[in-house]
Amino acid sequence: MSRSRRILSKFRDLFRNNRAEEELAREVASHLTLLADDFECRGMSPEEARLAAKRAYGGEEQAKQAHRDERSLLWIEQTVQDLRYALRMLAKSPGFAAVAILTLGLGIGANTAIFSVIDAVMFRSLPAEDPQRLVIFGWNAHHQPKLRGHSLHGDCDDNDDTRDCAFSVPFYETLRSRTNLFSGVTAFAGPFEVGFSGNGPANIARGEYVSGDFFSTVGAKTILGRPLGRADDAPAASPAIVLDYRYWQRAFGADPAAVGRAVRLNNVDAAIVGVAEPGFTSLTPGKSQDFFMPLSLAKRVQNERWGTEYSLSDPAIWWVVLAGRLQPGVSVEQAQAEATTLFHAEVLDAAKPIFSDGDQPVLRLLPAREALNGESSQIAAMLEVIMTAVGFVLLIACANVAGLILARSANRQKELAMRQALGAGRARIARQLLTESLVLATTGGALGILVAVWGVRALTKLISSGLDQAFPFVIAPDWRVLAFTGGVTLATGILCGLAPSFRSARADLTPSLRENVSSIPGGASQGGRRVRLGDALVVAQVALSVVVLVGAGLLVRTLHKLQTLDPGFDTHNVLLFGIHPSLAGYTDHQTVQLYRQLQERFEALPGVVSASYSEDALLSQSWSAEDVHLDDAPPKSNANTATLQVGLDFFRTMRIPVLAGRVFTPADFASAEATNAAMTVAEAAAASGNPAKAAHPKTEPQPASVPVLVNQAFARKYFPNQNPVGRHMGNKQEDEPATGPQPGYLIVGIAADTKYARLRRAILPTMFLPLVGNSAHFELRTAGDPTALVKQVRDIVAQADNNVPLFDVRTQTQQIEQTLYQERLMSRLSSFFAILALILACIGLYGLLSYEVARRTRELGIRTALGAQRRELMRLVVRRGLLLALAGAIIGIATAMAVTRLMAAMLYSVRPYDPATFAGVGILLVLVALAACSIPARRAMRIDPMVALRYE
Repeated sequence: MSRSRRILSKFRDLFRNNRAEEELAREVASHLTLLADDFECRGMSPEEARLAAKRAYGGEEQAKQAHRDERSLLWIEQTVQDLRYALRMLAKSPGFAAVAILTLGLGIGANTAIFSVIDAVMFRSLPAEDPQRLVIFGWNAHHQPKLRGHSLHGDCDDNDDTRDCAFSVPFYETLRSRTNLFSGVTAFAGPFEVGFSGNGPANIARGEYVSGDFFSTVGAKTILGRPLGRADDAPAASPAIVLDYRYWQRAFGADPAAVGRAVRLNNVDAAIVGVAEPGFTSLTPGKSQDFFMPLSLAKRVQNERWGTEYSLSDPAIWWVVLAGRLQPGVSVEQAQAEATTLFHAEVLDAAKPIFSDGDQPVLRLLPAREALNGESSQIAAMLEVIMTAVGFVLLIACANVAGLILARSANRQKELAMRQALGAGRARIARQLLTESLVLATTGGALGILVAVWGVRALTKLISSGLDQAFPFVIAPDWRVLAFTGGVTLATGILCGLAPSFRSARADLTPSLRENVSSIPGGASQGGRRVRLGDALVVAQVALSVVVLVGAGLLVRTLHKLQTLDPGFDTHNVLLFGIHPSLAGYTDHQTVQLYRQLQERFEALPGVVSASYSEDALLSQSWSAEDVHLDDAPPKSNANTATLQVGLDFFRTMRIPVLAGRVFTPADFASAEATNAAMTVAEAAAASGNPAKAAHPKTEPQPASVPVLVNQAFARKYFPNQNPVGRHMGNKQEDEPATGPQPGYLIVGIAADTKYARLRRAILPTMFLPLVGNSAHFELRTAGDPTALVKQVRDIVAQADNNVPLFDVRTQTQQIEQTLYQERLMSRLSSFFAILALILACIGLYGLLSYEVARRTRELGIRTALGAQRRELMRLVVRRGLLLALAGAIIGIATAMAVTRLMAAMLYSVRPYDPATFAGVGILLVLVALAACSIPARRAMRIDPMVALRYE
């Protein structure tokens, strides 16, 4: 018989064992019958012949077993036997099995939940067709380009002026028309806030500008209607939009009749022509939008700050991201070489070069998944820290279960010794014990999947609680999550059972059969060994828990520092909300009048102490900056300053002290409005290429300088040891001659330093200007609960103009809490897992001491009989527990001092080796260790010497 047929026969025998046994019995009986007949022919009686046949054949059972070994796959049968035996043994110890499975389930489930989030944030493929052929255009150079406008929208993680992925619309059109290496090239930007009406009250919606070939290039489809196409890019095309699937469900109730409905985007009528498929959220991970609108609508919707037509025609305004789909067979290097030629012609050989030859601009093509990181780059570091903490929790759980298995195997020494005496090899016994741990881990992994499902929901809800929108990543199990869970389960089973299995298999055979206490691992025979396996496991658990506790303590201290930080203004009883009149078609002059009207009406509300407004709310994570030229500075040597446009009574409302000079007056706003209008006309003329209109002869009266207040940081940096009040500053000086009026700024006051965009950011030199246009965030200081005024505020805005939407309604305290959501989330999660790690370590210490007390019952009974006091027995047990905890704490603190240095960027005003945190963790550990030692110590005190000696 060939080898393959023999193997096939053995596999068949696995599934017809009863039939094979019957055939084997008949075959053995046939051999015995033939032998007996032969002996009878020689003259023996039937009885003598039967006995002679058995003697000649040998043992029947031995023959059968030899045949079984020959016909079967022995390792499979032994594995099945091991599994059956493991299940029977675990069923005999339901308490042990329940604790071990629950411990492993928590560890595996927590790791799977965190990995599910990490998988969705960092590893999930883009929702595009064949994303491997989709590339994103980027650039880098030695110096920043000479641009008239530049904007990034969080698609690429390039916080550098010398590289990013923004380009001009003319360059996109050049790529689309002059290269054949791409099957499609598309441009997109945003999302932008747009006034959206036609579906109930006016509100703010987020629209993404996309070129007409966006859907075809990306490979996204619609479930209703049609996608946008090249025809929608035509300037004369009827405005059309495609709704995002989730926005369609949320705002339109998933009504199919929404397709074809007319809506208004700011002041532009548009038709809904389709609804995107559910699987397509956004090309950039973590970003979301409410609808897609053609790039051509930037001329009419007018929410780009560089004007209506210039953002689409000016090669020096970079604000769109470009994506291309490679033709089959075209390499990235080929496409990059051809695109680089077009790029250099655009930025080096144009009439007004954007780069110089020395800047050495380089165009680069990157895979879309690598280039578009979006929101994932902001929370990746947080998830990595949490994953590390959860990994430590799993290691502690493994050590805990290993300790339980070790203690349990000590009570099975007679059983294991008996199996060895009957012929079982040590490797066979070790494999049996390892199988039991794998069964525990597998069951714990199954429980872990349930824990992970709950954990993912809890994590998603917790993360979303600090955001203005739903969690932007889609978390769903896939092969990576399942592979991770399977790998963790297998590794956990091996880690839990490897050391205890081999330790038990090496037990001394003779004393184990005598049931002598010294035969037990860790017993008297091993008393001279300085480090025992159970002790090492407990020390490891304590050390790992200390590392997690210290990390959590540092994050909690950071959150406390930020929450108690003085931002420089009074954050209590302030209501914030935003309005955007320009979305409803307001001019700057109309906007100023609306703001003044609303401010007067808000101040008249009962309970309102004062009211004002500013371009950005303080600590909203938004900020602006620009360059100014100090009058006594060298030419073209500009000073950079943060800027904030504010309304009348802003400093009084926010309670920011004005230390010198004065605050703004109504005359300052009128002057700033006139100056802003003159400069806007000149800039528009210059951008249109009409220098005659842009010129401003010296004989014409110059607009008045814009009155500004500066903060203390500005005064200290640019006017050291001087009083800047009354000083003049010029507009930014560049290489190209300035066009239009250059009135500059006049400092009229100095305000105290305040935090601007973020609590973490150091206070920057800041210049406050009168707000005479643009959107605004109102600030209402109240005498009581500011949220009680929300309805009245909405009514006042609706009465002024129902087409002006209200957004971002919250208190200043809620605003600060939102900016700290990542710190709060990390401190909560790390604290939870640190407490879980500490509880597991406490259980491990308690289990070891309880086992020690049970093992040393005879010894403690003899000590009591010889006169030892009960408190001495208690001291004996507690001292051993504290020594183990102390050893683990020392190792853990040393490890934590090395590990926490990696967290330095996440901390604020707290050192990675903060003494208060380390001391607090040490005190907590001592208290928990005492609690873990108390129950076994009390049990030792209650040992009756007569009962203990009689038991032995």
